[in-house]
Amino acid sequence: MKFFASCAKGLEYLLADELLALGAAKATAAAAGVNAEGEQADALRAVLWSRLASRVLWPLAEFDCADEHALYAGVAAIDWTRHLTPEMTLAVDAHVSGTAVTHARYAAQRTKDAVVDVLRSASGARPSVDVEAPDLRLNLVLRKGRAILSVDLGGGPLHRRGWRQTQGEAPLKETLAAAVLMRGGWPKAYAEGGALLDPMCGSGTLVIEGALMAADVAPGLLRHGDIAPSRWLGFDGAAWKKLVEEARQREADGRAKLRPGFFGSDSDAKAIRSAEQNAWMAGVSELVHWQASSVDQLATPALAEETNRGLVVCNPPYDARLAADAALYRRLGDALKRAVPHWRASLLCGDAELAHATGLRAQKKYQVFNGALECALIVCDPIAPPVREAAQPRELSEGAQMVANRLRKNLRNTKSWREREGVSCYRIYDADLPEYAAAIDVYAEADDPERRWLHVQEYAAPAEIPEEAARRRFRELLAAAQEAFALPRERIATKTRERGKGGSKYGRFDRRDEWIVVREGGVRLRANLFDYLDTGLFLDHRPLRLRIAEEAEDARFLNLFGYTGAATVHAAAGRARQTTTVDLSATYLQWCADNLRENGFGGGAHRLAQADALAWLEADRGQYDLIFCDPPTFSNSARADDFDMQREHVRLLRAAVARLAPGGALYFSNNFRRFRLDAQAVSQFADCADITAQTIPPDFARNPRIHQAWRITALL
Repeated sequence: MKFFASCAKGLEYLLADELLALGAAKATAAAAGVNAEGEQADALRAVLWSRLASRVLWPLAEFDCADEHALYAGVAAIDWTRHLTPEMTLAVDAHVSGTAVTHARYAAQRTKDAVVDVLRSASGARPSVDVEAPDLRLNLVLRKGRAILSVDLGGGPLHRRGWRQTQGEAPLKETLAAAVLMRGGWPKAYAEGGALLDPMCGSGTLVIEGALMAADVAPGLLRHGDIAPSRWLGFDGAAWKKLVEEARQREADGRAKLRPGFFGSDSDAKAIRSAEQNAWMAGVSELVHWQASSVDQLATPALAEETNRGLVVCNPPYDARLAADAALYRRLGDALKRAVPHWRASLLCGDAELAHATGLRAQKKYQVFNGALECALIVCDPIAPPVREAAQPRELSEGAQMVANRLRKNLRNTKSWREREGVSCYRIYDADLPEYAAAIDVYAEADDPERRWLHVQEYAAPAEIPEEAARRRFRELLAAAQEAFALPRERIATKTRERGKGGSKYGRFDRRDEWIVVREGGVRLRANLFDYLDTGLFLDHRPLRLRIAEEAEDARFLNLFGYTGAATVHAAAGRARQTTTVDLSATYLQWCADNLRENGFGGGAHRLAQADALAWLEADRGQYDLIFCDPPTFSNSARADDFDMQREHVRLLRAAVARLAPGGALYFSNNFRRFRLDAQAVSQFADCADITAQTIPPDFARNPRIHQAWRITALL
């Protein structure tokens, strides 16, 4: 059975991993949640054990919903005698978007009416409404003319753990606190002897959540205890009872082994009193040391001095109510470097600028949402890296020196162009010296252009070149790049070729989950240089994306095979009326959503569709003023029919042109060097102009075959 676990934006991938670890057969990240598959017992385990999920929803029905009448009819078609009795209480939570039904409260009311009418017709009696603690809580999602009605298996928000007695002005939800801890590597750090410290602890959420995680206490135990979270007639009570019994045993074992090592301090004495009360309710008060003191007085926790290991977690002030102060962030960073320089830190900051204000160097950065507030979660390990002695310049080999000289020459020759065009991500080397066969791309961070990264892709060496010679040359190329750009090795991502069955191929990639934000034109885009073959940004398409931005004013924009949505962001920045991005990969669509949010775009005007692009296009009936189509050469995904771009391109272009509005334009591009456009077939339904030369940027002039591009319009 499929079920859905919702979460705060930015936690989707963490939650997917958590659900798989909890036994779900499948878990795929979606927008603000995870689509999972499993038995009801797996969903109940998530209710009891998930530290990240906001709700766990078990679907009862899905139906077309064009208006309020269709909503009522769809709900009334369900046999509600199987789900609740007239003596039970009911509540409905509704979430609506689109034009079918525009008010969530009204949608909830109509859903409740349908349930009540069905039961009254069957028994002559009706259930009562209890919005606080109903026997059955239903969840309605109405989007794009489709309604999904589900049972809320947890009976309400799962961030409520049951121990919070008092809270401060802007409390952190326990689910987001768990994410901060998990990103920081807790409770593994605790298992290795480390301690936990929050120097701005407020009412103690992070410290208490960390203690309960270390004790292996299921987050749903205090919230529900032995009482089932739902009295839905379909609720598997036996499975819930078994899960609770197992959780009780794990709690007993975990608490027995729990040792002191939890520290919280805050300048507000009232907040410390709240933290003490909450810790007492959570059963960890004897293990936590609380102190009313300012961050400037922070010292190494006494019980942690011997181990010299631990994790700092913190949620410093950042929203309008708490008046974010960059100076406070700087004081926090200075205090951590002084008190616990060798520890790791996981800090939830208001935004990238406030994170930068700490003065700490983040190894990893994550975009997460605290309610509607977009935040920057940074992980620093260690907090204060040891100061390295200035390394003596290495003597480069003759070949490496040649590469370094070429890199410096290329930087000089492109400087005026880069400054004039505002280009900060570009190709600086493309096998200029044939024996050093690789491409080197430069990525500068949007918020600190002087902080640069290199992405180096090795080209396949000819078969007659010995493997050791190819490896030596690549090492020399890296040494040259490191010296020419004066970069530490950790800021150079490499994609190296390995020889094996099937010929030369790229080897394993890092799994650093490290993201940087770069700037292109007037937009910000997220790039990942280490974890994938590509970085999320095809630099050779820069002119085409900028052209789309120029033509997007008031346009309905469609991005087929959308990848990470860079073209979509440019269209949105160009004031497109609406955008639609289609891709088969949920990972890329999430990346696209993150890119849109990075630029302040979201909502119903920017649609994401996870689908086979060709099949979706042939089924779609919309009209678009501007279409971008950059298909892969081949695709053999298990979720869609095999796609061969050379074989299918006429069919693809015909379907795309059919969706063009009068006067609209289709930009078609691909990077298959042997591709040949069937101009005769295309001419039967479209005018086609080759614009390849206009779309090859100066930094790719050495490789003008990097892609081909056409501007296509429908025949008049």
